[in-house]
Amino acid sequence: MMQKLQLPEYSFRLREERGRRLIFDEIRRRFVALTPEEWVRQHFLHYLAGEKGYPASLMAVEKKVTVNGLSQRFDLLVYDRKGAPLLVAEFKAPGVAVTQAAFDQAVRYNSALKVPLILVSNGLQHFVCRVDYEAHTAGYLKEVPHFDDL
Repeated sequence: MMQKLQLPEYSFRLREERGRRLIFDEIRRRFVALTPEEWVRQHFLHYLAGEKGYPASLMAVEKKVTVNGLSQRFDLLVYDRKGAPLLVAEFKAPGVAVTQAAFDQAVRYNSALKVPLILVSNGLQHFVCRVDYEAHTAGYLKEVPHFDDL
């Protein structure tokens, strides 16, 4: 069993295949390897959709983004209803500390995406930062805002 996280508990479709545990990803519509990082991502996908009103149809998981000419892959990108990037998330396994390096990784993706919300979590600690590009400021939020409040 995977580690209990600081997120609500959800029911997941799990299966074992060739000795590997798999979890069904509703966004990618397929089973993926159940790693500790994936456990955090799946909890957050359900949390954002179920508790915070983020439409699953506006979420993209593990897609490529080009940053400084290099192909990178973000963990989660959420778009607004007009198709503009709204939130980028970087997930770590529960045993991996949320460090400045994790934020730097999300900020690197954001240099190409220009999203107003950056989320970094290891499932135990969650950090959300709002970036105001016009005022050239950034600040941490106490929690992930509800989609309807953005």
